[in-house]
Amino acid sequence: MPPLRPIARDDLPARGSTVVAAMQLRHDGEAPCRTPVTHSYAALGFYTGGGSRVEVRGEWNLREGDLLLIPAGEAHRTLDARRAEFWGLSFCVPCFAADDASTLLAPFERVRDGAAAVVHVPAARHEYLTGLFRELERIGRAPRRPSDTLDAVQRSLLTLILAEAVSASGADDPPRAAGGGVAVEALRYIERNCLRPLTLGDVAAAVGRSPAYVTTALTRATGRSAVQWIVSGRMAEARRLLLHSDEMIDVVTERVGYADPTHFIRMFRREHGATPAAWRAARTSTGGVQRLSRTP
Repeated sequence: MPPLRPIARDDLPARGSTVVAAMQLRHDGEAPCRTPVTHSYAALGFYTGGGSRVEVRGEWNLREGDLLLIPAGEAHRTLDARRAEFWGLSFCVPCFAADDASTLLAPFERVRDGAAAVVHVPAARHEYLTGLFRELERIGRAPRRPSDTLDAVQRSLLTLILAEAVSASGADDPPRAAGGGVAVEALRYIERNCLRPLTLGDVAAAVGRSPAYVTTALTRATGRSAVQWIVSGRMAEARRLLLHSDEMIDVVTERVGYADPTHFIRMFRREHGATPAAWRAARTSTGGVQRLSRTP
């Protein structure tokens, strides 16, 4: 097993090239975060030792066996830590929600609607849950190949981990409807619809407010506008498809909600500093040889 990595502030894993990431971390005696932060991904922390105090819609004291649930866009910060050791996991919600996984996302939705951000896992499940995290981390270090095998395994492990969160939180039913305000409802709608043609006007209509109101509400609550959240979800899914499939760029374009490949390429290059084809070629290989895309 690799040594535990120290963690600075609230930097849970968010590898830009993956939609699921896990690593074992240590947090101890560092200065508290001055201001809360938000992330474009959902995060989960499983504490295996020590303790810490965090702020996520209130203050929570975490100890061994606790699961910390941080929905995408939720402001949070670490206030103090005492030799805290935990597994950190992050994942792209739109990429996962596209598989009709609303029940597994219920614990995160309940946090958005005001439920506790911390649930406790029974001791009898600790070893099993730790094993899932360990395997997910191992797979995350594996070389990238033009195959969907690793992606499928990662999704399966994430499903099992989220199932443990559902069981621990007692969230066996889909989350209740609207309870977190316009920003929460708008973000929830974006997460479930951004991989199809979607505009700010569509989001505003879905929550019954004007586009300007939605933009202001989301920006104040999460630091990102509705359009930025749409682009973020689409880019994450695009990275997954580029890494784990041989689909041509025009097919990827359609699958992440864009109608024009040229526009998608321009947006991708703006976000990643390279075209989708160049980004894919630099990160995937067969037998150690870089694979070139057949499309621009």
